Amino acid sequence: MKIPAPLKFIQLSTLLLLTFTAIHAYANDGGSSECSALLNHEFKKLGEDERVNLCDAYAGKLILVLNTASKCAFTPQYDGLEAMYDRYKDRGFVILGFPSNDFAGQEPGTEKQISNFCRLSYGVRLPMFEKVHATQANASPFYHALAKEAGEYPGWNFHKYLIVPNGKLIASFKSHIRPDSATLVSTVEANLPK
Repeated sequence: MKIPAPLKFIQLSTLLLLTFTAIHAYANDGGSSECSALLNHEFKKLGEDERVNLCDAYAGKLILVLNTASKCAFTPQYDGLEAMYDRYKDRGFVILGFPSNDFAGQEPGTEKQISNFCRLSYGVRLPMFEKVHATQANASPFYHALAKEAGEYPGWNFHKYLIVPNGKLIASFKSHIRPDSATLVSTVEANLPK
């Protein structure tokens, strides 16, 4: 059966319109589908004025988030965190550190002092950001969101949250869980981006 020319035009026009609509919807939804609301936060780099949007910088990565302190019994975890970061960073893994003075005043310095301490004492190269509050009473919006997803706020320094590449928080690790612990390592390895 031969299709009349006007009908062919209508079919082609409809197909083009549907295609355009689909492309437009995909383009406009691209940012929201690639980054979860959990990562929709912006922070200054530690001791700098440059601001980083977590969505823009880390969407699609496996992210370990932790609150840090320079004068804590857990501060030597920086060594293990750096080793973990070096081991997996080329496989889509990143560790984000957020200094906090919330626990026994163990991060009293300025951001420049903290940055210098991390770099000079532990050779920290993992991304570090401005000081935040992590306790329930005063938590930053990012830490409120993390705690809501995890069902717990940090109880001390070096509490760790693991966010998988689709932007969902899947695990929360107490401060005493070291970066080289079998539990943390196996969870990271099982969730590295494919």
